[in-house]
Amino acid sequence: MWTYIFFTLFFGAFIALLVVLNTFTRRIAELERQRADLQVEEDRVFDFLHELGEAFSEGVRSSELHRLIVEAATRILDAHGGALYLMDKSDSMLVPGFISKGCPALHEVPEHVLQQAETNHMALESYLRLSSIRRGEGVLGAALVDPRPRLYVEAELIPNPAADNPLIAHSAMVAPLIYRRKILGVLALANGPMSTPFTEKDMNVFKTIAEQSAFALYNEVVYLEAGEKKRLDHDLEIAREIQAILLPSAPPAMAGYELSGVNVPARQVSGDYLDYIKVDDRRLGVAIADVSGKGVPASLIMAMCRSVIRSEAVGKTSAAEVLRRVNQQLYPDIKEDMFISMAYLILDSENNSVTLARAGHDAPLFYHAATGDIEKLSPKGMALGIDSGTVFNRVCADFQFDLHADDCVLLYTDGATEALNREGAEYGLPRLIDLLQNSAPNGANAIVGRITDDVKSFVGNYPQHDDITLIAIRKK
Repeated sequence: MWTYIFFTLFFGAFIALLVVLNTFTRRIAELERQRADLQVEEDRVFDFLHELGEAFSEGVRSSELHRLIVEAATRILDAHGGALYLMDKSDSMLVPGFISKGCPALHEVPEHVLQQAETNHMALESYLRLSSIRRGEGVLGAALVDPRPRLYVEAELIPNPAADNPLIAHSAMVAPLIYRRKILGVLALANGPMSTPFTEKDMNVFKTIAEQSAFALYNEVVYLEAGEKKRLDHDLEIAREIQAILLPSAPPAMAGYELSGVNVPARQVSGDYLDYIKVDDRRLGVAIADVSGKGVPASLIMAMCRSVIRSEAVGKTSAAEVLRRVNQQLYPDIKEDMFISMAYLILDSENNSVTLARAGHDAPLFYHAATGDIEKLSPKGMALGIDSGTVFNRVCADFQFDLHADDCVLLYTDGATEALNREGAEYGLPRLIDLLQNSAPNGANAIVGRITDDVKSFVGNYPQHDDITLIAIRKK
């Protein structure tokens, strides 16, 4: 009796132990399977990141990066097809970046396109690659309104799709590509009716791919902007070199006079202009100008101005007549919001006379060596390019004066007088006049050198905001 009871209890315990061991074994097998699945997912994602890294290290083109993202995501998740859409410049539309071959449609397609695609598969691909998506339109546009990754099935995608139409997506994963709170585009994977629907596990992997794709697209933008800046800097450097050729490297020698000039651009290229033009055997024209604005647009107008004045100045002894002709030629080609201020004078080596005309430019400063006084030379005149000639020709007139031994004339642009320091104070005309008085006895080179150094010292490390041009003329 007792033996039977003991045997029964032992057998029951043994069966229970087998059940426990079997359950434990199955659990271990399930955990092993899950671990293997996770390892596969990690390997796939690692491969994806590795491909992205190689793409950037090799300087891949934008189109190739977009293709890599879609095809890698499609391969990793065994999807029927995939698509990458990018935000347009207005941030209101999605435009196709890359759509894989045979990708099921993720938005409504006209019936006639679907009919054509039954015999010509390119019909649907062409339509999809030419179709933009408005914000809020379908599941793709919805990602711009509600920026969360979503898993879609059946009728959630396209209302009333044909149950067995392989051209229409029947399962999809859609995620906005967001980096630093900015939506760069939308990534989507799609399966047709003959493929296995996506699962929540697929969705977890897809989210990781979307996050890394957003980072890749952001880096692409940074890379392209850096490349564009490098190309622009190169182009500007070439423009600077060309402009340096257009501006005189040194003033010409002229009997009885000492000349010195300098141009200090605020950017790579300057909108200021200085020039020395041989009028005839005894006369030399000296021009200084300031084009409104800065940078490339101003430098182009400066080049136009140089060409015109050089063609008009030769042989003409009236400075005012030269400016009238320059204005007549430039006026039709200058935008309404642009103008040129200019001062032009003609030195005569025989009688020591100077003929000056001014077109809205800062008044030249005349240093009288006999008294040490400074006189502002302010003949009337309006800027070039504002008036067709009706008013300009009437107000622009010659102003003549004589230079005696050690007298000096300083031409300058407002980049010098309006130079700002870190406290926001201007260099100012009084300071320029004081420096001219102190340096004039030492000659033209000393005037230009000391003013340039003093302006730089005044400004310090504060960025130069305007071009600076100086021309000093001293009568020997």
